[in-house]
Amino acid sequence: MKIIIENIAPDEEETCILRVRSLTDNTVKAVNLLKCPDSLTVFSDGESFILDTKEVYYAESVDLKTFIYTKEKVYQSRLKLYEAEEILSSGDFLRISKQTLVNVSKIKSVSPAGGGRFIAELDNKEKVIISRSYVSSLKRRFGI
Repeated sequence: MKIIIENIAPDEEETCILRVRSLTDNTVKAVNLLKCPDSLTVFSDGESFILDTKEVYYAESVDLKTFIYTKEKVYQSRLKLYEAEEILSSGDFLRISKQTLVNVSKIKSVSPAGGGRFIAELDNKEKVIISRSYVSSLKRRFGI
């Protein structure tokens, strides 16, 4: 691979062009590092999208695949959950289980679920389980 770096004038906009034969995991990681942390590259039906992190309700890892849930749609990400967490950690996201991150600004209510776990109901009526290992971080986040 050839890498070209050009210095530009202070008044010019910085631009990055990636010329690739196919979109690989490494290419997606590079894109996510280059762009602002307010967005994620996601995929649905063979198309790629740049998704604003404010639209994300939660992210979940299932069978070694990472899924990104919005109000009405589910996307797949090529990132591992911990990589998505690094990008999302500067925002309103919190890990609530080994396989789930949630956007705390989308939480409508939280209620006990037994066994030390809690259930968070999101604005879109979906419910996610907060495992007992992560309840304390949620309480700290909400000042409880």
